[in-house]
Amino acid sequence: MKAVILAGGRGTRISEESVVRPKPMITIGSQPILWHIMNIYAAHGVTDFVICLGYKGYMIKEYFSNFMLHAAEAVEIDLASGTTTYGRINTPNWRVTMVDTGEDTQTGGRIKRIEPWVRGEEAFCLTYGDGLADVDVTALIKWHRQQGKLATVTAVSPPGRFGAIEISGGQVSAFTEKPASGHQTINGGFFVLSPRIMDLIAGDDTIWEQKPLQTLARKGELAAYEHRGFWQPMDTIREREILEQLWSTGKAPWAKGTPATA
Repeated sequence: MKAVILAGGRGTRISEESVVRPKPMITIGSQPILWHIMNIYAAHGVTDFVICLGYKGYMIKEYFSNFMLHAAEAVEIDLASGTTTYGRINTPNWRVTMVDTGEDTQTGGRIKRIEPWVRGEEAFCLTYGDGLADVDVTALIKWHRQQGKLATVTAVSPPGRFGAIEISGGQVSAFTEKPASGHQTINGGFFVLSPRIMDLIAGDDTIWEQKPLQTLARKGELAAYEHRGFWQPMDTIREREILEQLWSTGKAPWAKGTPATA
């Protein structure tokens, strides 16, 4: 199964970083968040990727074109012979197709543009290039097949914005730092889709999260896979810092199966 990653948006809410590079190339540790997302899928055997490029997409092309240079701990270049030797590198067994889907194309339009790469597939995975989770992709795909719908969305509880106070007898008994909201679920990405959903996308101006998803829901063709574990978007510098701290302290919930050399 292929995994399609939407990586073409401008990331205006994290403009401090995205002004110089596309949002999926903002780093967590030494690697871009795009690499982390791909490892989530690879840990479940999904290693064939289609990346939808847009804003500053050439930087993503450059990253994968020179992946060994970026990933190697040591690089030895013999200027006399013109040979390059890469030391201590764990190269993932990935196939990466990068498709220019336009600077200003909406999310639905980007999906429509990669139709030739998923045509004929039973289904394909799809997610956004700016969020991490410890989603069990194997269970997600199994759930999609069991439901027999055209589409499955992963439903998550968003992280809370504020700390929660628990009160007992007029006193604060506990203070929880930004718990999950719990009372609502939202679109967390990590879709599994039949290629037949392409018929619901009119063109470049179609926003996937609006008419196509609404139509699928109205027709009873949108299943929900409920994920109660870790899920964190990266819309702001503060959210990037949360992910960075988890990674740097070895507590990243999404990192199962991630190469230790990263």
